[in-house]
Amino acid sequence: MISFHLLSTLLVCMSVLPAESQPSSTAIDRPVDDKPLVVFLVRHAEKADAGRDPILSPAGVERSQKLAGILKDAGIEYIHSTDYIRTRSTAAPAAKTLGLNVEMYDPRDLPSLIASLRRSGGRHLVVGHSNTTPAVVKLLGGDAGPPIEESNEYDRLYIVNSAPGDRVSTVMLRYGGSPDSE
Repeated sequence: MISFHLLSTLLVCMSVLPAESQPSSTAIDRPVDDKPLVVFLVRHAEKADAGRDPILSPAGVERSQKLAGILKDAGIEYIHSTDYIRTRSTAAPAAKTLGLNVEMYDPRDLPSLIASLRRSGGRHLVVGHSNTTPAVVKLLGGDAGPPIEESNEYDRLYIVNSAPGDRVSTVMLRYGGSPDSE
C-alpha cells in the first residue's frame, strides 16, 4: 500500500521538478488564474458480479476505503464519477472522508469532462472504468501505459499533473494490493 509520505513526495516532485512537455491533441482551456491541474484517476474497485450495474465485492469495498485513506491528505477539491453503482461506491468513501460531493460525468462525453477539469484547475479525483480511465489520462496529455486488464486489474492510481505552460507529467502507482497477491 502506498503511504501518504510517498504520495506527498511524488506530488511535491511533480510540481517542483521540470515536467516533460507532451503535445496534446486538443487545445488546452486553461483556468482563468492558470491554477495547476492535478488529477488522480482510478478505475472502479472490484465488482461483485458481471452484471450490467453491479455493486462492489467485499474486496472492492475494502479497496475503496484504502483509496480514501491514501487520498485523505492529497488536497482533493473535486470528485467525479460515472453514474454507475460500482464507480459511485468507489468514490463514496473518499467523498465522505473529504466532505465533498461526487459530481457525475458522462463516460460517452470525455471531452466535456476534460474541459471542466481544465477550467477549474485544482486537484480532482476521477473514478471511471477500464476503458475510460486511460482515455482520460491520454486526453489530459498524459501517458496511460498499457491497457488495463479488464478481468482483474483494479489497483492503478494515475496522477496527472498539468502545470502552467501546458507541461504534463504522469505517475502511475498501484494501491490496495492486487487480487492475485491476496
